Formats: sequence, structure tokens, C-alpha cells
Amino acid sequence: MSVVMWKPRTSRLSSIIDTPGGLSVGVAMAQARANLDDLKLQGQEIVAERIARLAALRPPTAGQDPILALNEAYEIGRAVIDAAGPFDRDDLCRAAAGLCDLIDAAEQGAPFDWRIVTVHAQALQLILSLPPQADAARTEILANLDQMVKRKIPTTDQPAD
Repeated sequence: MSVVMWKPRTSRLSSIIDTPGGLSVGVAMAQARANLDDLKLQGQEIVAERIARLAALRPPTAGQDPILALNEAYEIGRAVIDAAGPFDRDDLCRAAAGLCDLIDAAEQGAPFDWRIVTVHAQALQLILSLPPQADAARTEILANLDQMVKRKIPTTDQPAD
């Protein structure tokens, strides 16, 4: 009877992974925060530019496709979320997400109330311009935007009879 000897081969990657070293989670998080702090000003400029693009959008004219205009507003709203999210600007993300939700809920073929885009753009500009300690004003602006979203989007969780 023959015996098969099997000798496992270890890859270089597995030996690197198994070797202690590297960074602790706490150190890695601190370094990530420091890197983000270095980019905060640049991120804020990008957010401001995207909000300005949203504010510059105009309602589609009779010859334009309204869906293209709504898609552009939606994409800019998503871009605001993408740019503001890493910098803990949940207020801007929440306002932009509300706009995206309203655009998503727009009925096909029905005219879209373009004032929604205008109001959200103005609210985003106002939130961006507020000083960091203006939490009450931020909360009030977001509450009003949330109220608009609730009014414009019909809920499906109605109580059963």
C-alpha cells in the first residue's frame, strides 16, 4: 500500500496576513479622520459647486423633455450626497435625499412641480451657509423639507379597515 504525503504550500499573502503587525482599528480611524480633515475645505467647495448647479437648473420649457431635466436634478442631488457624506454633513445629505425621493415618486406623464427643486436648492444653500452652532435652524429647515416630502409622496402604510 502506498502512502500519499501531502505538504500544504503557504502563499506569500497568507504568511503576510498571518503575521502580526499593521495598524489597530483606532489608529486607522484616527488617520482616516485626519485625512478627511485635510480634505474638508475642498469637499465643502465641491458641495457648494453642486448645490449651485442645482440652483441654476430651470424648469424644462415646452420643447424640452421634462424627464431629462428631472434626471439632471436627481443626479445633482445624488452628487451632493456623495460629496457631503464623507464629511459628516448629514443635514445636507438628508435634504438632498428628500429631493431625490420626491423625484423618484414623480408620476410618469404628470407635470412635475419644479418649485420642489427650487426650494430644495435654496434650502441646501441656506444649510451650507449656516454656522456650525446653528443646530436649531438646521433642524427647522430639515423638518420643513421632511413635511413637504410627506405631503407630496403618498404613503402606502395606511391602516387597514
